[in-house]
Amino acid sequence: MSSSTNEQKAPHQQTPPGKDPDALEVVPGFAHEKLEGWVPAVAGEEELRQALEKAFDYRGDVTITRKDGSKVEGYIFDRRSGKTLAESVVRLYPKDSTQKVSVPYSEIAALAFSGRDTAAGKSWEAWVRKYWEKKAAGERNIGIQAETLG
Repeated sequence: MSSSTNEQKAPHQQTPPGKDPDALEVVPGFAHEKLEGWVPAVAGEEELRQALEKAFDYRGDVTITRKDGSKVEGYIFDRRSGKTLAESVVRLYPKDSTQKVSVPYSEIAALAFSGRDTAAGKSWEAWVRKYWEKKAAGERNIGIQAETLG
């Protein structure tokens, strides 16, 4: 048996429809939430903690408004969750500076997902679809190409 399609397999070897690994181009995976532009309500401690966890996983810049009215926009690269908001801190690379900034959770009045999600639309499924389109068109040496940042 040189082919792996269901039609050419012996009846006792047939794979249920939609389950043939040779026919699947993608497998179900994790869907990322669309957070770009979102301004979560951070009225209570639990809402703030949940929003900061999402901000930590976000692949773009966020804007933090402190209780004194000052703002810092940048990429969150670390967060440390303590027992209280005063003991918890978020760290980010500011958009307009090379110095890392730490902001205690207790000083945060508002949070906004202000930057572009740099990985939006870059799913594995989208890459596989483009790969098969290129292969069907006869292209060779098809590989993963990184997007230029800018």
